Amino acid sequence: MPDTRRTDPVLMLVALVWGSSYLTAKTAMVAAPVMTVLFMRYLISALAGVPLVFAATRGRRERWTRREVRVGGVLGLTQAAVLVLEMYGVAHTSAANAGLLISLTLVITPLLDRSGGRGRVPPRFFLAAGVCVVAVGLLTSAGGLHAPGRGDALMLAAAVVRAGHVALVGRLTADRSVRPLQLTSVQTAVGTLICLVPAAEGLPALAHASAGTWGELAYLALGCSVFAFLAQTWAVQRTSASRASLLLGTEPVWAAATGVVLGGERLTAVAGAGALLMVAGTYWGQAIERGHRAAVHETKENGARTATTPAGG
Repeated sequence: MPDTRRTDPVLMLVALVWGSSYLTAKTAMVAAPVMTVLFMRYLISALAGVPLVFAATRGRRERWTRREVRVGGVLGLTQAAVLVLEMYGVAHTSAANAGLLISLTLVITPLLDRSGGRGRVPPRFFLAAGVCVVAVGLLTSAGGLHAPGRGDALMLAAAVVRAGHVALVGRLTADRSVRPLQLTSVQTAVGTLICLVPAAEGLPALAHASAGTWGELAYLALGCSVFAFLAQTWAVQRTSASRASLLLGTEPVWAAATGVVLGGERLTAVAGAGALLMVAGTYWGQAIERGHRAAVHETKENGARTATTPAGG
């Protein structure tokens, strides 16, 4: 069984950091364009991560294995897709809405995660997903019935892509042959290269950026990227991708809290009801997934004991 006493607190801390990232990114994008902010986030992350790899592998010839480069390249592409969608999404919606909508990842990931032979999730799980869909409707129509705005639609797309990314992390790192530090450094290098050309036009704006903006960029890079990517990979290797996503379910709470308390955003009664439904739906889904995983594990153990019991014994 996974050592949840170690992995769960780490994943909760990642949720807190990511929850606070939406307001930080929104504030940073006042000073520079979206892709420029994302490029600097990746660049600072890469500049911090590569020296850490050299320090951790001092005296060894092989800093990165071929598998780490291949897996990091794939996950770097999917992670960049998630962040591009998130950054453009949060630029056109509130930080609270962004954090709440991205939590749909929690009910999408188990539908994609087939690691560990868990098979299909129980039908009750789809009821929890339905509650989240209703919550999305309330959140995006707080000012009256209308289609989701551009920012809301981008955050919904980001939730789908992030679910695929988390499931892919679980699948590609399940054998633990990929080291989290090496993987993170490759991911950030790939993201830096992807964002370089689109970011170039906005780079001169950073020459006049304040110390506060640079602090925000450093937090996004070192806290929300280096630490969070490392911690996520380390934890997913030691638990299920579904559990990892579900434990990140506190992210919308922190996103809404920072948006309202620090960003001066306001939740209407309808949006507040949607926020409560979103949190309730994701945690209900978490409980269903946890019970399903425990039942599958118990069935496997019983089967193994039966197979090893001598006939007539």
